[in-house]
Amino acid sequence: MNLPALCIRRPVMTTLLTAALCLFGAMAYVRLPVNDLPNVDFPTIVVNAGLPGATPETMASAVATPLEQQFSTIAGIDSMVSGSTLGSTQITLTFALSRNIDAAAQDVQAAIASVQRRLPTDMPAPPSLRKTNPADSPILWLALGSPTLPLSAVDDYAQTRLVQRISTIEGVAQVMVWGSQKYALRVRLDPRELANRGLALEEIRAALAQHNVNLPTGQLDGARQALTVVATGQLAGADQFRTITVAHRNGVPVRLGEIAEVIDSVQDIRTASWYYKGGVGQRSIILAIQRQPGTNTVAVADRIRALLPQIRRELPESIDLDVLRDSSVPIRESIHDVQFTMLLSIALVILVIFLFLRTLRATAIPSVAIPMAILGTFVVMHFCGFTLDNFSLLALTLSVGFVVDDAIVMLENIV
Repeated sequence: MNLPALCIRRPVMTTLLTAALCLFGAMAYVRLPVNDLPNVDFPTIVVNAGLPGATPETMASAVATPLEQQFSTIAGIDSMVSGSTLGSTQITLTFALSRNIDAAAQDVQAAIASVQRRLPTDMPAPPSLRKTNPADSPILWLALGSPTLPLSAVDDYAQTRLVQRISTIEGVAQVMVWGSQKYALRVRLDPRELANRGLALEEIRAALAQHNVNLPTGQLDGARQALTVVATGQLAGADQFRTITVAHRNGVPVRLGEIAEVIDSVQDIRTASWYYKGGVGQRSIILAIQRQPGTNTVAVADRIRALLPQIRRELPESIDLDVLRDSSVPIRESIHDVQFTMLLSIALVILVIFLFLRTLRATAIPSVAIPMAILGTFVVMHFCGFTLDNFSLLALTLSVGFVVDDAIVMLENIV
């Protein structure tokens, strides 16, 4: 006995199956992730190496070249792109889609360990790697700025409070900081003053390191009590650094402020980001939030937005927190448009069938078959790991047309 004959002979079973399919389809539709594009995991690994003070040419010849030569022996690499800047090198390795990303990371780590002896010995840290997916672009951009506070203070709030807070939200993979302005002290030495006083750069460096330490001092033990000695040796700003003694010449102390210009600054003065609000640009710190693979973009964006009012209350009033861009907005609009198009097409099909056949029984058949077919598709999409995106919704819209055509042809033949 075939399936149509079985369904005709057992109407109660057919009704229960139809109701169960619609119920599970509705449950699967609620649980389907909503994204702009399908989830595609590209096996990509980014290797970063740093050598402070080295020119781009030195980084390319002494760091990038040995690493590239060693990475070329790894199997499954589709492309390898490297870029060298002042003091840093970044190499992007893209593997074939069939290559396991964890196994590729192990091979890259082994290659870094084997080439370590050929790299410069004064590198502060060995090259590091991280697994990335170029398809996972940020879903939400936040801008922090202040008309009164320095950017280093705004960056401190962003790094210590917002990044850590947002990273704990369910579905958030990482929070990247663009235009970072971490605080740094800059000492601009005067070559003439150094020459007149007979000072070398190494003496200045040693003096700065000696006056800026934070080490445990010790403890005083007595017969009845013990006292902990606290002596913080870290200096807080440029005013304190100007008064430190870097050397003695002819019995006279030489202050840092006498031979150099000491200013409060940031670590990277060549990186900046702006946020334009009301046609006026303002220097800002940008937070780019990435979601975890397979999560719902709209749901993650809603969780972040729900937390923003509480974060604004905890920030100083002089710091402005604005949403620069939200990728969930066009996704919501496209999903809404497709849903409206599908419902409108189903309603028009049912109306046309009723106008031409003028029988409620014949009209009820496509009225049940089309929604049941769509809901059943959601069940299959849920178990296959698909998402509600532009591609799947386009395919679903086209499939509705096929179901409608088949239903009309069958009804015409039956009638």
